[in-house]
Amino acid sequence: MKSTVEKIDQNKVVLEVEVPVEKFEAALGKAYKKVVTKVTIPGFRKGKAPRKIVEQFYGPEILFEDALEIVVPEAYFAAVEEQGVEPVDQPNFDMVQLEVGKPLIFKATVTVKPEVALGEYKGLEYQVESVEITEEAVQQQLDSLQKRHAKMAVLSEDAEAQMGDTVTIDFQGFKDGVPFEGGKGEDYHLELGSNTFIPGFEDGLVGAKVGEERTLELTFPEEYHVADLAGQPVQFKTVLKEMKRKEYAAIDDEFAKDVSDFETLDELKEDIRKNLQTQAEQAQDREMRNTLIEKAVESVEVEIPSAMVEERAEQMLQDYGRRLEYQGLSLDKFLEMTKQDINGLRAQFTPEAEKSVKRDLVLQAIAKTENLDVSEEEINQEIETLAANYNQPADVLRKLLVDNGQLDNLTESLKADKAVQFLVDHAKAVEA
Repeated sequence: MKSTVEKIDQNKVVLEVEVPVEKFEAALGKAYKKVVTKVTIPGFRKGKAPRKIVEQFYGPEILFEDALEIVVPEAYFAAVEEQGVEPVDQPNFDMVQLEVGKPLIFKATVTVKPEVALGEYKGLEYQVESVEITEEAVQQQLDSLQKRHAKMAVLSEDAEAQMGDTVTIDFQGFKDGVPFEGGKGEDYHLELGSNTFIPGFEDGLVGAKVGEERTLELTFPEEYHVADLAGQPVQFKTVLKEMKRKEYAAIDDEFAKDVSDFETLDELKEDIRKNLQTQAEQAQDREMRNTLIEKAVESVEVEIPSAMVEERAEQMLQDYGRRLEYQGLSLDKFLEMTKQDINGLRAQFTPEAEKSVKRDLVLQAIAKTENLDVSEEEINQEIETLAANYNQPADVLRKLLVDNGQLDNLTESLKADKAVQFLVDHAKAVEA
């Protein structure tokens, strides 16, 4: 097989590929075996007509479509590898020579990954700030622990509900005096101040006592997702059936024993301080790395093919849909509630998708320029780490990555990590 490549645009090339006559002939032979079972020729049983007769009766062109499906993809990918181009979209094929008894010649026009002319990426500066964990920060963590371990106490019938209490209520909503769908609840547990209900509902229960009935005159928000209720005045009839209030333990040595493995409050506070210190240093490291990446990226001008941006935006959209489903909401339902269409939502991801693609291109260029390769041992180590996180055997995960074509993505991700570390190793720290 022969191939040549010609650059016709900033990010577009034309591959001309010549498939040897014997290889094209073999593909025609396979195509004949498929076609002969489908055609009818007088004097021959279906599937028994010789190839020469089939070609005489229908013309040799009847074999071309199936033959091209057999030979063109293989020849195209071989040419891509031979010429070292990196396609980012599907090619457009044009047949140059398509005749029986001659080599097959075709052209493939395809968008390729752009070349990146790197700017400054060595000696980039970043600010260093000292990390100091204050007593106030430690106390905030203790307060959070106290709230998480609070106990709920049932209040007496003469107690009045206040924000933060959890009440058990029955309620029924009415619009124009008629109950509306979805407006009824029985033995519903509601934390006052959680903003679970429409504005005014929870405020309207403050001061109520167990057994008390209240009628709340409210208005649904204009942007409410149910069109028939949006902006409409309604009435809720409520009955408060039970009321609980959080009781907080004193923050002392006993508290430390109850909520941790430590014997004293001082030990717990020291552990909190160490964890906060680690978190702050990790956050500072992430910020430093992001700063260096942004500086390396902003010095680069590159024309990014729209196909790359569209693919990344689609990935972001799919990821967003999965996050919604994890929260119990389908993407279709979200679009209905927010009165959007899928194309509009996808367009919202486009600016960030373009930034993400540019970032990847720059890191890939740095890795290539600095010969930051990834060894098989490093790939295996990463697979073992991922397998441990997913609680499955490493060989099973490797096969899954190979079968889904994700092993190359893993390799590129490791190269990108090395490129970021290169930026860090060659950066200059400046006191803030």
